[in-house]
Amino acid sequence: MGVEQASVAADLVCIDALGPGGEYRTRNREVIMSTAGVAVAELSIVPPLYVSRTIGAQRKVRPLPAAQREAALADAANVFATAVIGGLDFENYVRMASRISGLPIAVTRAGARSVAESVATAFDAVRPARPTGAALDWREERTRNGSAVWARRGEVFAVHAAGNGPGVHGLWPQALALGYRVAVRPSRREPLTAHRLVNALRQSGFRPDDAVYLPTDHGGADEIIRSADLAMVYGSQDVVDKYANDPTVVVNGPGRAKILITADRDWRDYVDLIVGSIANLGGMACVNTTAVLYEGDPAPLARAIAERLATIQPLPTEDERAILPTQPLEKAQALANYLAQKAARTTPLLGADQVVAPLGDGYAALRPAVHVMVEPGSGELSDEPNIELPFPCAWVSPWSRDAGVKPLRHSLVVTAVTGDEELIDDLIAEPTVTNVYCGHHPTFFTAPEIPHDGFLADVLMRNKGFVRD
Repeated sequence: MGVEQASVAADLVCIDALGPGGEYRTRNREVIMSTAGVAVAELSIVPPLYVSRTIGAQRKVRPLPAAQREAALADAANVFATAVIGGLDFENYVRMASRISGLPIAVTRAGARSVAESVATAFDAVRPARPTGAALDWREERTRNGSAVWARRGEVFAVHAAGNGPGVHGLWPQALALGYRVAVRPSRREPLTAHRLVNALRQSGFRPDDAVYLPTDHGGADEIIRSADLAMVYGSQDVVDKYANDPTVVVNGPGRAKILITADRDWRDYVDLIVGSIANLGGMACVNTTAVLYEGDPAPLARAIAERLATIQPLPTEDERAILPTQPLEKAQALANYLAQKAARTTPLLGADQVVAPLGDGYAALRPAVHVMVEPGSGELSDEPNIELPFPCAWVSPWSRDAGVKPLRHSLVVTAVTGDEELIDDLIAEPTVTNVYCGHHPTFFTAPEIPHDGFLADVLMRNKGFVRD
């Protein structure tokens, strides 16, 4: 290694694996770049054998007592939000995570704070999922006459994390609350949040075996799934299809969230709701709206949406006013080209030709896109699955009673702006619609008592019959 290369390497933040024996810096390391193409960190990549041995070690330890786990989670939330970890205080961590992921810094900071809050309330978040007839502990008095006991389905839970924002790391600590040991494979698109959180957990009372951090390649990723009892993965439709028939894997794929407005409601009262649902969180989250359906002529509504979205100024990621995500210029152009191909049979109001907004230094912001469709079956919504892109991008379409819930299928969230209770019944009954919000509730709305894609505990726990003397 030359002197200049050595100097560059010395300036990079080292993101080491965190195994049962502590930090592990591998020979195989990957340089992590910002969206502007600047090297900012060096990530250790562990081999499959290290993965299997690590999860094997996790399986051999019993979970900490529940009270100890609850106290440690509360402490970890504070450490995550305040401590210097891996050489980075909270603000420097946020800044670097934003630069790597392309998510605006204010959105990244809010997501990181939500992680701390979710860790602190992990026990509260799992309680709504527990059946009222089930005991948390077999020692409870009611088990003497016989009852259900809420029991884990396994011992080790694996997570293939997403890189589209820190907030995804607010969910898996619920598995720690329930007594699982957790193995996290971070996304190379944003490996910092998981690294910071696992370190915070270890500084707060959890043992190294309780939570491990395993950056790895595709071979190691497959090994994590094989070695763990249960797993949660994030990814594209290809990932959804890969694990569709594996009951041990929870898949968080594209959200394809939608807003439906029926004729008994004035769409003008809901433009703020729609624009926020499309553009908040940088338009990168699975809960961002990708389609708006209206019972009537969609053109005036689409123009109102486009006019509002067009006012969003492209800014560098680190600008506190930034709303739009950034990507390397070449990748941004590839996304725009893909959009142009998919939008061929639609009317662009904010089309692919204006999406790429160069910011200099080899990267670009992604401006919003809005397209009008003749009908849900004439273009984007007819594709199976619907296409969603990692920036504010919405398809506006007419909707009819005859179409029913068919154009709304395969949606993580549907916000229904309607007074039609039978339509709400139909949406609730539709198996491929995960969450239904009625009225003035954006598709990104969250609360601890509202499941995201079902409660995580639905997968992690089961009811066992139990009786004792």
